[in-house]
Amino acid sequence: MLITAKLEEEMRIVKRHIHVLRMVMENQPIGIIKLAQIMDIPEHKVRYSLRILEQEKLIEPSPDGAKLTKRAKKEIKSVRESLERIKECTEEMLKEIEEIERKSASTGKKR
Repeated sequence: MLITAKLEEEMRIVKRHIHVLRMVMENQPIGIIKLAQIMDIPEHKVRYSLRILEQEKLIEPSPDGAKLTKRAKKEIKSVRESLERIKECTEEMLKEIEEIERKSASTGKKR
């Protein structure tokens, strides 16, 4: 559906960024090629995720590959808080949809 398609795509990208972050944490320092092999995704997608994670100050480049920054713990907490707000918003939207479905079902019965 058009009203949710863009959001779904963005969520898939965010999910990939978080997975890349976890793989960097578990294998640091690690390069693009090795990450792509471990995750079984194209290098260009890994490169994009690394660039975003670096902009967010979660990782930093090193001669041996990407590694977590000293402030990553604080930044990860911020990501978690943001995802919690998104979760709350999603739950509110689901309640709205349930209400629409309920009212739609009762309207259909009256006809």
